[in-house]
Amino acid sequence: MAVLVQFSGGHFFKDWAPILQKLDPALDLREWPDVGDVNDIDAAIVWRHHYGTLTQFPNLKVICNLGAGVEHILADEELPDGVPITRVVDPRMTGAMSEYMILHVLRYHRRLDETQRNQTAKIWEYLPPDNAATTTVGILGLGELGLDSAAKIGALGFRMAGWSRTAKSLPGVETFHGKDGLIPFLNQCKMLICLLPLTAETIGIINADTLAALPEGAYIINAARGGHVVDDDLLAALNSGHIAGATLDVFDEEPAAQDDPYWTHPNVTITPHNAADSFPVDVAPQLVENIRRALAGEDLLNLVERARGY
Repeated sequence: MAVLVQFSGGHFFKDWAPILQKLDPALDLREWPDVGDVNDIDAAIVWRHHYGTLTQFPNLKVICNLGAGVEHILADEELPDGVPITRVVDPRMTGAMSEYMILHVLRYHRRLDETQRNQTAKIWEYLPPDNAATTTVGILGLGELGLDSAAKIGALGFRMAGWSRTAKSLPGVETFHGKDGLIPFLNQCKMLICLLPLTAETIGIINADTLAALPEGAYIINAARGGHVVDDDLLAALNSGHIAGATLDVFDEEPAAQDDPYWTHPNVTITPHNAADSFPVDVAPQLVENIRRALAGEDLLNLVERARGY
């Protein structure tokens, strides 16, 4: 079976190809643009592919996205109709994301950001933490990543709330959904975590209106996509003091531009899109299995719903 590989950034064949071929020696991996006969291609493994390039393969049976977010694929206006798309669900990546969230929730809860600024200024000041039991941590997005983060942060004693597109019922989490539930959800969040997929409905969801709905002195932690944040609105809220701090792992432009004001803002922590990642040894079996299933006409794992956007 011939598999197209179109992987923007990194070194696919060095890191991934040996593992894939060990799992299935029959895989004929062809790295873009050296694809050979376009009629040979049965499947595509892609990450930030060049738009319009997937329509040339008449026998394409599945497109496997090398990640959880699929907004880049779905933005391709020349995406071939009827070809199913799958995404990655990686337990190790999920666990790593929860670690990131716990780290920054506790940083803000124990006021470490303020303590570090005091150290720089040589100020000795006792800064008591809030009561975790009365501190609400809210999560935008209750998919695999959001559910795991909610469970692990909740186990530390925090009050948990969550918002999703459709109604969900979760133990230990007060849940809200839809447009009508967004503002009541935000009103109680001392810390707001964004783990949403980026869709037409969620672009710019962290904006002047939603930031104003948060309590005075709230914190933002975004490790979803840069497009969820209206940057000028967040900076204004930080400068006014309404938002006490923000931790940002993702940006519209990556790496963040040298003149991006987030770099030097005293109340912003930047991390270089490293909150969580997928590793070949964990993800490769999913890719091989989905290619096998696609060729056999079986149900696929982690199928993307194009209309929903994830």
